[in-house]
Amino acid sequence: MPHTHFMSPISDRDDMVRQMDPALNPGEWVFIRTNTPLPQGIQPLMTFREDEGLTAILSRDTADTHDLRYDLVTRWLTLRVNSSLEGVGLTAAVSSALADHGIACNIVAAFTHDHLFVPARDADRTLDVLQTLARS
Repeated sequence: MPHTHFMSPISDRDDMVRQMDPALNPGEWVFIRTNTPLPQGIQPLMTFREDEGLTAILSRDTADTHDLRYDLVTRWLTLRVNSSLEGVGLTAAVSSALADHGIACNIVAAFTHDHLFVPARDADRTLDVLQTLARS
């Protein structure tokens, strides 16, 4: 059985913000919504089922290859702090700082990390804003 290193999740707001360690992931990503099954072989980064249909986050290349419609091209950033699922305030601090700079953001909370999807044109500026926030 492989050994997985697991550090205790952080739940203190100030510690989460200070240690968020944002990283810009490669590629461009899009959100699509569908009421039909995804084409065979597609491996979405994430899916979420709503009453209106299935939302999937896909690489832009995958969406283009399969002629899937999307509105916004985003870049994906990961907050590498191991935040607790019960932690309070990290996403509020991040979304508030980005809103103050006019940057739209879709936040996906996974088990270990929070992930941000921002308009591709704002990716570098987002990284700057988050690094400044972590130092403050």
